[in-house]
Amino acid sequence: MRAKDDRIVRIEPEDAIDDAVFGQHQIRPCLRGRSNRWRVYSPDRIKYPMKRVGKRGEGKFKRISWEEATAFIAEELKRVTEKYGREAIYYNYQSGAYYHTQGTPAWKRLLNLTGGYLNYHNTYSTAQIASATPYTHGKYVGSHFTQIANSDLVVFFGMNLSETRMSGGGQVEELRRALEASKARVVIIDPRYTDSVITEHAEWLPIRPTTDAALVAGLAHTLISEQLIDEALVNQYCVGFDRSTLPENAAPNASYKDYVMGTGDDGIEKTPEWAAQITGIPATRIKQLAREIAAARACYIGQGWGPQRHANGEQTVRAIQTLPAITGHFGLPGTNNGNWPYGTPYGVPLLPTGTNPVKASIPCYLWTDAILNPEKMTATTMGVKGVEKLNVGIKLFFNQAGNALLNQHGDINRTRKILADESLCETIIVIENHMTPSAKYADLLLPETSYLEAEDLVDSSYAAGSHNYMIALQKTITPMWEVRSTYDICADIAGHLGLREQYTEGRTQAQWAEYHYQQVREKRPYLPEWSVAKNKGIIDQKIATERQSIAFIDFREDAASHPLETPSGKIEIYSQALADLAQKWTLPEGDRIPAVPEFCVVKESHLNKELTAKYPLQLSGFHTKGHTHSTYTNVLALHEAVPDEVWLNPIDARARQLASGDIVHVFNDRGVVEIPCKVTNRILPGVAAMPQGAWTRLNNEGVDVGGCINSLTSHLPSPLAKGNPQHTNLVEIKRA
Repeated sequence: MRAKDDRIVRIEPEDAIDDAVFGQHQIRPCLRGRSNRWRVYSPDRIKYPMKRVGKRGEGKFKRISWEEATAFIAEELKRVTEKYGREAIYYNYQSGAYYHTQGTPAWKRLLNLTGGYLNYHNTYSTAQIASATPYTHGKYVGSHFTQIANSDLVVFFGMNLSETRMSGGGQVEELRRALEASKARVVIIDPRYTDSVITEHAEWLPIRPTTDAALVAGLAHTLISEQLIDEALVNQYCVGFDRSTLPENAAPNASYKDYVMGTGDDGIEKTPEWAAQITGIPATRIKQLAREIAAARACYIGQGWGPQRHANGEQTVRAIQTLPAITGHFGLPGTNNGNWPYGTPYGVPLLPTGTNPVKASIPCYLWTDAILNPEKMTATTMGVKGVEKLNVGIKLFFNQAGNALLNQHGDINRTRKILADESLCETIIVIENHMTPSAKYADLLLPETSYLEAEDLVDSSYAAGSHNYMIALQKTITPMWEVRSTYDICADIAGHLGLREQYTEGRTQAQWAEYHYQQVREKRPYLPEWSVAKNKGIIDQKIATERQSIAFIDFREDAASHPLETPSGKIEIYSQALADLAQKWTLPEGDRIPAVPEFCVVKESHLNKELTAKYPLQLSGFHTKGHTHSTYTNVLALHEAVPDEVWLNPIDARARQLASGDIVHVFNDRGVVEIPCKVTNRILPGVAAMPQGAWTRLNNEGVDVGGCINSLTSHLPSPLAKGNPQHTNLVEIKRA
């Protein structure tokens, strides 16, 4: 960052130490990173603390002082605690700010210190994979993309790194270098011909959304029929592939092999021809892919997070995890276990948040239900943890650095109605940089520093791959107007409650960063003094070891000595825990939690002939280069470079007499979105795709002219995780 006279003048990549060595190379920013100057100086910046004066959602506020704002929050904490109890206070899921000494850790420290709050579990990004993986693998792990240097075949379900992780560092760069080294053949299974298909020189297998588990079953049928599975090896490491390893409580025909071969309860043989009718992938190609995986020396099988963000996402996750298990492609160089690989953390501490006295936790996607119908929020119906049921609805709502209060949540029109009713959630506090759609629903709106006005000591991203590092964030410019760090905001609120000393422990935010650095330095004494380190930017960089980079390496070498964290210690293709859970939980009609990774037909599926007669197109969201979720959406230069458009196959466009550039209405029973159309062969017929993250904006007719996909998505959660199914939608498209 280059600044002159306290003004950002340009953004440049940092210097490389050795560009030929991964981890010492130049980490070049993507176009979003390069646009940060425009984001910081955006006319949408919130400059002062403000209090609502109009109706919720109108965006009408009056300026108030910081003293008034922090005193108001302190009084609201006391009022709600006395009237409803601490379970009525909620801190919302967010992903818009990555800090260690401000942001989320600062707010959670304050809320825990003052009596606790209703917690959440899971995320909008990974609810299904995070919830399903423990039943298959126990602990979540995945092989770093560096292992692809040892692969001869790569099979990705989704995994669009060229758009979701684009930059000169982290996963996309290590994948690029690994493919250069191995020259492995890449197959990408995705409804869209993504940029990753192009950059990875991959074969594209277009697939119908929600049908990945059917594809895996079709692959397994060929593997079993042609005796391409080492069943002794599979039974050594897995539970429930065939009858011989089923738990004693399971039905004798409950194995995955029984499900695939048609001897299970449904009596349907999952042939490649069966899978072809569901997925849209030809049976001959399904058979061929099964043979290629079986014949590969080292096949890296992985899944992105898009396939699991469906109404049957948990089954997709477990099916993809089953594929490397039954083909032996796990625990060895060049292989993976079917997961998306998290980065190896460097190990920078967070601001201590303390212990939350409130034990109740809700799935993060169900906060609107916790406002509207708290009496229905139970452990067996809505996935509540820590308690059997909620005792009270959410009355005081904190929304920090996140747009999921409205924009990023499913079924926006339903959410608007819930938030507009002030008898339900009584107070909404939003802490933001910009006047987002969510910010307009605040009762109290607080301006937080942007990254370029903040100082902190932070770890590398979860998506940094095998490359991990410690960064000292430095203020590029002095915080403008009256924006403040949330650490200082929370310290002032604590002061109003007589808890400032307990909150700060006598430290400023800068002193907490130094304190955390000294904790790291005790373990890594080679690090420089803080006076030097705080001005270095990237202070230290490490690369994960080879063994750290291979998922299940110890388990593969000696399963008895290094069991997985599952009840059996093995990969559980059949999960008795899921079978038991399905008996205990009360599920909505049509929802299922099978013990093996079956293909479960969802309501909004192309197989629902009654519904597709009205809404014949499957609509999925995707991440665009133009914004990260809804961050950067208000940077106009990015809109020009990467416009938001709904993708439509020429066959579907011709039937609707549409051409690229036409303004169209995408609609279903939940809403109408107005957006330009992109006619392209890069998407499967019968499927439409729309970028997620555009800012919702209704016109007088109730049409979302902002182009936000969540005016069309569902709030009904997935069966196990109770997670967001925001890629599972049926719509129709017509000219506007």
